[in-house]
Amino acid sequence: MALAFLLSPLLVLAGGGLLLMLAEAFAKPNRRGGLALGATMIFAAGFAFSLGVWLYGVEDVPERTMLMPWLNIDRFTIFFDGLLCLGGALAALLAGGYLPEHGLERGEFYMLLIFATVGAMMLAAAGDVLTVFLGLETMSIGAYAMTAFRRTSPRSSEGALKYFLLGAFAVALLLYGFALLYGATGHTDLAGIGEAVKKGGDKSPMMVIALVLVLAGLLFKVSAVPFHMWTPDAYEGAPTPGTTYMAAVVKTGAFAMMLRVLLTCFGDKASMSWSSGWPPILAWIAIITMTVANLVAGQQESVKRMLAYSSIAHAGYLLVGVVATMHSQPQGASSVLFYLLTYTVSTAGAFGALIYCGSRGAEAVTYEDLAGIGRRHPPAALAFSLFLVSLAGLPPTAGFFGKWFVFRAAIDSGFYTLTVIAFLNSVIGVYYYLRVMVFMYMREPAAGAPIATPMRSGYVTAALVLSAVLVVILGIMPGQSLDMAIKAASIFGG
Repeated sequence: MALAFLLSPLLVLAGGGLLLMLAEAFAKPNRRGGLALGATMIFAAGFAFSLGVWLYGVEDVPERTMLMPWLNIDRFTIFFDGLLCLGGALAALLAGGYLPEHGLERGEFYMLLIFATVGAMMLAAAGDVLTVFLGLETMSIGAYAMTAFRRTSPRSSEGALKYFLLGAFAVALLLYGFALLYGATGHTDLAGIGEAVKKGGDKSPMMVIALVLVLAGLLFKVSAVPFHMWTPDAYEGAPTPGTTYMAAVVKTGAFAMMLRVLLTCFGDKASMSWSSGWPPILAWIAIITMTVANLVAGQQESVKRMLAYSSIAHAGYLLVGVVATMHSQPQGASSVLFYLLTYTVSTAGAFGALIYCGSRGAEAVTYEDLAGIGRRHPPAALAFSLFLVSLAGLPPTAGFFGKWFVFRAAIDSGFYTLTVIAFLNSVIGVYYYLRVMVFMYMREPAAGAPIATPMRSGYVTAALVLSAVLVVILGIMPGQSLDMAIKAASIFGG
């Protein structure tokens, strides 16, 4: 019974997804509008059970060892369970308004959301390379299918094909790296690999190659430069709720996997040293990712594509927090966890506002489409502005404290140059966020140009209200959420 309670967030999502599939199969075609509400309720139940398990505590439950090494049920896992369910619920709400509006209402989209989230939850809890692979593939296959959801769109098919082919290549690299680790250590469990790597001392050529391959696979999944090529096309081709899900939930699951794998398998002093470990590699990748993404984002004319490059830039900021774990694993990891929380609500809100700003036949795609919407539809422009300000990291929003804690962790670890570069990139990023606001409030549509017309949807409105409330609360009172992130990261001692 205790074991079922510890697994309840994952079991609720998996069981709820199966029930929703049955409901969709037997429902009449004209009565499938409630699937979005059903999916949202399943995610809400998963979040509620995650909160319940967190409050109950997992440290003193001996039954959790029965799942090891396949699944690690600890505060790190439970924190991500709740965060992933929150992101999934916001994506389901946005889909509830977007899909019917654009003639894409098909029940399988919500099943993809749910079961991809189950895969992401497995990644957060994974204690063995086999579990990592199962969770990664479950999450990725759902993301591939969501990208190709517009069956008649060549752009959607192109984005999905690029994502699938490059994703398969990245997974092959990751698996090859794990295979070399198994050959070098004789273990498939992450803790066993970590102990063997620690005892091994100096790294053999096989171990070095394994580390490089694992890093390449992990960096692809978080869409870091130069492994980001799939991201803009996939994000642009997917229906916007699917893009929201990939930008928030898939990226969150990927960073959970990165932290779990790196700090468990390669958390020894030799692997985390500046002379021969992975921190300097990630530091350079972070710098390149932030700089390239911000410079390219400022040149985009498509708002959706700009937000895709924005997502890549945020992966760079998050990598700064991962690098900071070199000297303080709990502090660096907790800054990444809190940043992911603020990033999830801000990104979901930004894509939700973009959805809200356009209806079928009068969509908001480019900057020009948003011209004058601040005067014609103030609520839509205000919502979009709030989330853009949060993504830019300006106070008093959630995004400000997300970046503040990551930068502080980097400074406390002695990475002053890296922090300065990250701060300068953050300043550059303000440009393309404010550019959207300039068009909304200070420009008028050109003569004869199409004018975006906001849609009317209770689902989208609910998602925007929930995201806005969280952005404001996390910006004004971040203390309790940060404490939870610190407790979740405390499993990485050292």
